[in-house]
Amino acid sequence: MQYVIHLLITLNIYAILAISLDLLVGFAGLMSLAHAAFFAIGAYASALLSINGVPSFLAILIGMACAAALSSAVALPALRVRGIHLLIITIAVQSVVTILLVNWTNVTGGSAGLPGIRRLSIFGIKLSGLSFLIFATVCSAFWFFVVWRLSHSPYGKVLQAMRDDETGCIALGKNVAMLKISVFAVSGAVAAFAGSLYAHYVSYVDPSSFDISVSILILLMVMLGGAGTLRGPVLGAALLLALPEVLKFVPLPTGVGAAMRQLVYGLILVVVVFVRPEGLLGHRQPKAAGGKA
Repeated sequence: MQYVIHLLITLNIYAILAISLDLLVGFAGLMSLAHAAFFAIGAYASALLSINGVPSFLAILIGMACAAALSSAVALPALRVRGIHLLIITIAVQSVVTILLVNWTNVTGGSAGLPGIRRLSIFGIKLSGLSFLIFATVCSAFWFFVVWRLSHSPYGKVLQAMRDDETGCIALGKNVAMLKISVFAVSGAVAAFAGSLYAHYVSYVDPSSFDISVSILILLMVMLGGAGTLRGPVLGAALLLALPEVLKFVPLPTGVGAAMRQLVYGLILVVVVFVRPEGLLGHRQPKAAGGKA
């Protein structure tokens, strides 16, 4: 039972991450591989502040503000570049944050990490196990609703217009620069909230939980489920977290089991990408008139 609760808590945390990245990738059309960096900032800021006596929920808000500030700075190059060039810049940001976490040992603890992070408590009741799962589920539902409302608001419609035709959006007098900065800030802040939730759940953080492989995993969740759908990234998070666990129960020879499971895991992803390139819940793009079937 505890194992299932742990998986569901992890799913809720990654669902928040996937939802926050979907706002950036799916609705604004801005690719990023720095989401684990914002995840890390929320986790480490919340951890350091709570260890030093700052109330946990205040620490979470400060962590979100710090991540919003960094993600806004990351948005500045996006005012001039898009696509692969922006992706390279976000990879550089992710690498810098990872290097800082590993080498700034007197603050972050380096590779040894930060232990002893206080558990979250509400009205004096410490959250753990089932109570933490309920809290995490409420949080993920809350952020899903917030991002859904944003995406269906006039602000969200302008984001989608910018994604589809940035030049046309500028011609209509929209402030594209502020749009990019604001969507990066919101996305980073929500990712930081997930980081704070993670830190207070496991009571320990280290750099290996926030490296570029985690950023790739979050982006895979969004693309697998269907960017710009919100429901899709949540489904993608569930599948990418559950599939490795299911494969553990597949009887395979000792010594090659782990490698075979990774191979099967990769093959399943490749097949899905070829069969449904728009994602499992994404909308197929109509073929151009006169195009080949």
